[in-house]
Amino acid sequence: MTKTQAPNGKRAKKRGISYRPITDADMPLLGIIYDSTRAAEMQSVPWTSQQKRDFLDMQFRAQHTHYQEHYPDAAWLIIEHGGEAIGRLYLEEWPTQFCVIDITILPHLRGSGHGGAIMRDVMDEARAVGKGVCIHVEKNNQAMHLYNRLGFEKAEDKGVYDLMVWRP
Repeated sequence: MTKTQAPNGKRAKKRGISYRPITDADMPLLGIIYDSTRAAEMQSVPWTSQQKRDFLDMQFRAQHTHYQEHYPDAAWLIIEHGGEAIGRLYLEEWPTQFCVIDITILPHLRGSGHGGAIMRDVMDEARAVGKGVCIHVEKNNQAMHLYNRLGFEKAEDKGVYDLMVWRP
């Protein structure tokens, strides 16, 4: 298998979205992006700010290490809009599908259509080579509505997550 490339679709490009590979210098940014996915959950936890910070840092590092070890051919990308980092996209092409390991847009831009444009571009590229797309989505993730609108279907209940699959 070859190293996965960034999506080359027109929808995201029309919105001014571009991608660049992550670097070690992006670790603080990636931590902030990760933290944004856990913000609501952390509000209900009776910990100090420092305890929450330490926990999120540990969780982010564990996730990052896991992803790097288990998806060696993935594209590890920062999503940019107008040159400003707005999220991350981790994507790996497999023999029968494209696996969206993670897509996260910063909270102030969620619901803006950027994620949908990116996913449609990934779907277009998968369709062009006769492949599907899969993604694990937390059951309470508001993006679940987007995946349903895009035609993803639940393929498997994974507890906290649903494995969602789109087929061309």
